[in-house]
Amino acid sequence: MPQGEGETVRLRPPRNTLNERAVGWWRAQWLLMTAAPVVPLAVLGALIEPARFWLLLPAAVLAAAGTATAVLFPLWWFRTHRWEVTEDAVYVLTGFFWQEWRIAPMSRIQTVDTVRGPLEQLFRLATVTVTTASAKGAVRIEGLDHEVAADLAERLTRITRDTPGDAT
Repeated sequence: MPQGEGETVRLRPPRNTLNERAVGWWRAQWLLMTAAPVVPLAVLGALIEPARFWLLLPAAVLAAAGTATAVLFPLWWFRTHRWEVTEDAVYVLTGFFWQEWRIAPMSRIQTVDTVRGPLEQLFRLATVTVTTASAKGAVRIEGLDHEVAADLAERLTRITRDTPGDAT
């Protein structure tokens, strides 16, 4: 039932988690970002003998830090990302130390997009982006199974079509 004027909408913590494959997707992204500086440093270290130590040392440090981060952070992110869609709003909760709730009322939604980058396609995942007129930007739900994302985009489109616009 839509909320009447002046009524407060109370949102519970979002129930939905991301797909477990998001952990692998985040790890792959992190390892690719780590490889970008490590590979050139390692290649140059192998080729330039006088500078070998000064090139291979940072390559090893970056590789170790990047690998540790790729192992630990995605698990942490998976545990802290939640999302929910009700008849009134789309909302996303992210973060552990700095928690951020992003709420998009259905009456404010302008567009709903589904995006699948190359890595997302490899992991059979997708991102649903809900755009509003907010200065903070769009609400993004990343790491969804691609079929769940398609169903969600369809559902959001249907709900927003049936929701009267906000005149304020």
